[in-house]
Amino acid sequence: MIDSPLLMIALLAGLCAASQWLAWRLKQPSIVFLLMAGLLVGPVLGVLDPQERFGDALFPFVSIAVAIILFEGGLTLNMSDIKGHGSVVTRLISVGVLITWLLLSVTVHFVFSLSWPISFVFGSITVVSGPTVIKPLLRAVRPSEKIGHLLHWEGILIDPVGVFLALLVFEYVLLDQPGLAATKIAIILAKLVGTGLLLGVTAGYAAENVLRRYLVPDYLKNVLTLMFVVIVFALSETVQHESGLLAVTVMGVWLANARGLHIDEILHFKENLTVILISTLFILLAARLDLSNLPFFVSGVAILILVAQFIIRPINVWVCTLGSELTMRERLFIGWIAPRGIVAAAVSSLFALRLEEVGVPQTEYLVPLTFSLIIGTVVIQSFTAKRLADTLGISNPEPNGVLIHGVNGMSLTLATALRHHSIKVQFSDASWSNVRRARQSGFEAYHGNPTSGHAEENLDLQGIGKLLALSTNKDANALASIHFRAEFGSNSVFTLESASDDHAFERFDTANRHRANALFDVKLNYARMKRLVQEGEVVHVSLTEVDTTADDAKGANTLLDDDLKMFAISKEGRLHVYGSAGTISPKIGWTVVVLRSPTN
Repeated sequence: MIDSPLLMIALLAGLCAASQWLAWRLKQPSIVFLLMAGLLVGPVLGVLDPQERFGDALFPFVSIAVAIILFEGGLTLNMSDIKGHGSVVTRLISVGVLITWLLLSVTVHFVFSLSWPISFVFGSITVVSGPTVIKPLLRAVRPSEKIGHLLHWEGILIDPVGVFLALLVFEYVLLDQPGLAATKIAIILAKLVGTGLLLGVTAGYAAENVLRRYLVPDYLKNVLTLMFVVIVFALSETVQHESGLLAVTVMGVWLANARGLHIDEILHFKENLTVILISTLFILLAARLDLSNLPFFVSGVAILILVAQFIIRPINVWVCTLGSELTMRERLFIGWIAPRGIVAAAVSSLFALRLEEVGVPQTEYLVPLTFSLIIGTVVIQSFTAKRLADTLGISNPEPNGVLIHGVNGMSLTLATALRHHSIKVQFSDASWSNVRRARQSGFEAYHGNPTSGHAEENLDLQGIGKLLALSTNKDANALASIHFRAEFGSNSVFTLESASDDHAFERFDTANRHRANALFDVKLNYARMKRLVQEGEVVHVSLTEVDTTADDAKGANTLLDDDLKMFAISKEGRLHVYGSAGTISPKIGWTVVVLRSPTN
C-alpha cells in the first residue's frame, strides 16, 4: 500500500485521466474504465484502501461530491423539455420508473434473499441510466433519428426523477426502525421531505435573484454557486438529517426552470467539476469493494442482469409505448437499451455508507450488486446494440445531416437550401438571440459552446455527419473544427478560409493554423461569402434538366462554371460539400446547389 498521501493523490489523478482518455479514445462509457481502475488498485493489488487512508473524512467527501452531482443533474431537468419530447419519454420517466423499481426490487429480494427494505433501496437506485452511458452508445449504434432522440432525452431526464424516488425510499428505510410507530415514521418522513423542499426552493429562489440582478461579477458566478450548494447541503443536513440531497436537487431544478435565467455557464462549470468528482468517486468506491463474496454473487448476478435485460426493460417499454406510433422493431430496440450509469453508482455508495452507520443489515450487498448491474448492462449493450439495430433495420446509414456553428443571415440561407432537399440541419451558437432566430426559422438549435461538456451530453448529433463552422468568430470556428474532426472525420469539417499571404497573419492567427477544409472555394472568406449571399440567388440545378445527353455530366458542369458550386445531392439523397476536401464529380440525375450572382 502507498503510504505517502501526495503519491496517493497523484495515483488517483493519473488513473482518472487515463480512464477518461481511454473512454474518449475507444468511444465507450468512462464508467467501465473507472470501475476497472478502482478494482485493480483496490481489492486486486491492494495499493489503495480508501477507508484506511481517508478514515472519517470519506463519508463527508462522498456526501458533498454526490450533492454536487445531483445539483448538476437537477439543472438539466427543464419541465418544458419533458413536455416537448412526446408522451413516450414522459411515460418512461414516470410510469416506467415505477415499473422498473418494483420489478428490480422483487428480483433481488428473491434471487439474493435480501430484506424488502434493502431490495427497495436497490431498485430505486438502479432505475436511472444517464447521458454519460447513453451518448457513447448511441454514437456507435447510430439508430434512426426518432429512436436516438427518444433514448437521448430519456437518459437526460430520468436522472433527477430517479434521484427523487431513491431519496424517498432511502429516507423511509432509515426511519423504519424497531419501536417507531407508522404514524411517527410518516411525520419524520414528512419533515425530511418538507425541509428538503423548503430549503431547496428557498435556496433556488435566492440564487435566481442573485444571478438575475447581477449581484455578483461573472468571474465569481460559478464559484459562489458551488459554495452556495455546499452551504445549502450542510445547512439542510443540520436542520434535518438526510434532507440535504433533496434540497440541492430541488435547488437545481428550480434554477433550471427559472424563466429567462441563463445558467449555461454554471452548468458548464458544474459539468467539468462533476467529471473530476465522478472519476475520483468511482475509483475510490470501486477500491472499497470486497471480492470475498464473489462466489456468492456470480450466479445471482447473472440472473439479475438477464432479468433486467430480457424481462424488466421490455415490459417497461411495452407499457410506456402503448398507443404510440413506434413500430414493433423500434419498440424491441428501445426495450434492449437501458445501461445503468454514474448516478446509480454514486448514490448507492453514499446510501451504503449511511446505512452501515446505523446498522441496517445486508447493506454490504448494495454497492456490489449496483456495480455488477452497471457493468453487466453497459458491457452487454455496448457489444450487441449495433448488431441488433442492423438486424432490426433501424440503423441510420452514414449520417447525412449538417451541424452549422454560427447563426447569421448567410448560414440560415445555406441551411434553407439544404432543408429543401430534406437534409437535416442542426445549429449551435453561444448567443441566445441567434439561437432564437434559428428556431423561429424552423431549425433545431443548441444554445452554447458545441465543444463543451454540456454539449457532449445535450447536443443531439443523431444523423449529423458534417460540420460547417460559419460563426463570425474565426477562433471559435477553429476550435469547433478541431473538436469535430475526431467526431466526423477530417474530410467532413469545413469553414470559410481565413488564410493570408501576410507573414504576421500566418505567425499569429490561431484560426489560420487550425483551419478545417475550405468551404466552397479556398479564396472565399466570411465577408465575401456574406456579400455573395446578399447579392446573389441560390439555385437548385437538376443535371438531367441541364444536359440529358452527357453521360458523365461534363457538359452540365461546364454550364455551371460561372456559378459558385456549394452542394451536390446524389439521386439517393447523399450530400456532398464543395471545398478542398476532394473533387466532386456529379452524375446525371444529381442536383447541384449553386449561388448565382445577378450578372449571370
